[in-house]
Amino acid sequence: MAFYMNLRRSKKNKAAMELFGDCSLIFDDDRPTLSCNLFDSMRVDISLTCSICLDTVFDPVSLSCGHIFCYLCCCSAASVTIVDGLKSADHKSKCPLCRQQGVFPDAVHLDELNMLLSHSCPEYWEKRMQSERVERVRLAKEHWESQCRAFLGI
Repeated sequence: MAFYMNLRRSKKNKAAMELFGDCSLIFDDDRPTLSCNLFDSMRVDISLTCSICLDTVFDPVSLSCGHIFCYLCCCSAASVTIVDGLKSADHKSKCPLCRQQGVFPDAVHLDELNMLLSHSCPEYWEKRMQSERVERVRLAKEHWESQCRAFLGI
């Protein structure tokens, strides 16, 4: 992903662009897909729909098994708070799709994909960012209130 974005911005390496340049972000039936043709013989299609919320991935993370989800959806699936993060997930937690264990602690934020999607559909992204912000504030408030209650012994 980062390679694709950096390659598109670079004007110097035309040979690499010819090999890897046939990549595009496709929205068929409102289902986003990153499609790349590699070396004129291999096509890779990556679905950018979160399998948990069934929406376009927002603040995407890739689990160690390779599946991509929204960060909030991953936290929910791993039964961790957004404050604690995916690194604190139990090693017995399983990927919601392939059921592989221990995939959450090694999750990677896909910042380049986040940037690509935000630039490709700015109106949707702004609307989604506002709703995510409200949800994150609610979840953080809920977390810290429970921490305060535990500290006070309530």
